[in-house]
Amino acid sequence: MLWSLTKIVIFVAAIAGLTLGAGYLMESDGGIMLTVGGVEYTLTPLMSAIALALLVVALWVLLKLASLTVAVLKFLNGDETAISRYFDRNRERRGYQALTEGMMALASGEGRTAMDKARKAEKLLRKPELTNLITAQAAEVSGDRRKAEEVYKRLLADDTTRFVGVRGLMKQKLDQGKTDVALKLAETAFALKPRHVETQDTLLKLQAGEKDWSGARETLKTKLKHGSLPRDVHRRRDAVLALSEAKDLIGKDTSIDMREASIEANRLSPDLIPAAVMAAKSYVTEGKPKYATRVLKKSWEAQPHPDLAAAFATIAPAESPTERIKRFGALVKTTADHPESKMLMAELQIAAEDFPAARRALGDLTEKDPTARVLTIMAAIERGEGAEDAAVKGWLAKALTAPRGPQWVCDSCHNIHAEWAPVCENCQSFDTLSWKTPPTTESVSSTGVEMLPLIVGALEKAEDAEAPVDVTPVSEDVK
Repeated sequence: MLWSLTKIVIFVAAIAGLTLGAGYLMESDGGIMLTVGGVEYTLTPLMSAIALALLVVALWVLLKLASLTVAVLKFLNGDETAISRYFDRNRERRGYQALTEGMMALASGEGRTAMDKARKAEKLLRKPELTNLITAQAAEVSGDRRKAEEVYKRLLADDTTRFVGVRGLMKQKLDQGKTDVALKLAETAFALKPRHVETQDTLLKLQAGEKDWSGARETLKTKLKHGSLPRDVHRRRDAVLALSEAKDLIGKDTSIDMREASIEANRLSPDLIPAAVMAAKSYVTEGKPKYATRVLKKSWEAQPHPDLAAAFATIAPAESPTERIKRFGALVKTTADHPESKMLMAELQIAAEDFPAARRALGDLTEKDPTARVLTIMAAIERGEGAEDAAVKGWLAKALTAPRGPQWVCDSCHNIHAEWAPVCENCQSFDTLSWKTPPTTESVSSTGVEMLPLIVGALEKAEDAEAPVDVTPVSEDVK
């Protein structure tokens, strides 16, 4: 508002000044006399001022025409001028418009249209670092992998686009299942941009899949260095890699290296069950049973597991069943209510042939958590206490259809593994296996095993009904 008022005041003042000047010139005497071709021209002061202004304008137009003539001559000669810059700006505007339309077509999934727009933009802009990427992505969307690979290779020639080209080729090789070539490309991309998180993860996954544990540990260290991985997660995964490295040394003439690697893995992650088992076996081999006991107890407190119990048994293989029960009591002391502890102590009591104690140790697991292992242990207890075959067969029949309980399950794809592995064999994910109960589905088996408990009971009843009855004949004397 204030600025508008100021402009109005300035405009009025200028008009007033021009009016006063014109009036002053009209009232002034004298003037300018010009002689042109024998003819004299007398100009008043006002006319002189107007003529001077017209002369200045004419000189300005003349200079502009001269400049335009020089520019046209330079344009025809191929030099850069305002005319060439004008045409360049126009071409650039149309090129960026085509580039924008190509990006929109690419986002809409119209691969062919995007390629056409990218080709037009490349012709107008002459900036392959911009148009090649869209061309490659459009070729992938339209299914033309050969064209995409050709464009990605062109990107390798420029330092500014080399990483994009390597990354694009790497993804293509991954889609084609050529993991060995993809690994080399991932290493190249990682060398170009070590901070790129996606490249770090891809390289780590490929190295783990190829069992390059030492290289994977270096990649993991880089992720920690650049802040793309929390320190606790780094320790866990570094332990997994150290354990995998130790497992690969089994069977080779590197027993010392294997023991050191397994012990290091357990040190990095004490709750990693396979690392604790291998470290305990290494300590037993070195004649250090106390260290083995300490390792297994610490891991058992974090996560009770049958493999830990099996490794704990190897510490004193020659002990009697009673001694074993006493020694294992110290192991399960802090986890007495855990199902694994209850099943373990029940199995030890069965081995000692103390079946009532085994029943007490098992507790109410047959009702609260009736897994196949629990029901099998219960069948063994029934057999040990001298129960009828029908009762034993009934427990075993139930065990056939009962859930198996905790297993090694992949957190990503939920695939079940018979034993722990650093990489899921189904989805190739790294460090995703957890000891847990897999999700169950309410479905009826096509084999009809769900009916076995009923069938077993029906057969036992039929056998009892068909059993011969001992009838004593009545003598004739009684009659």
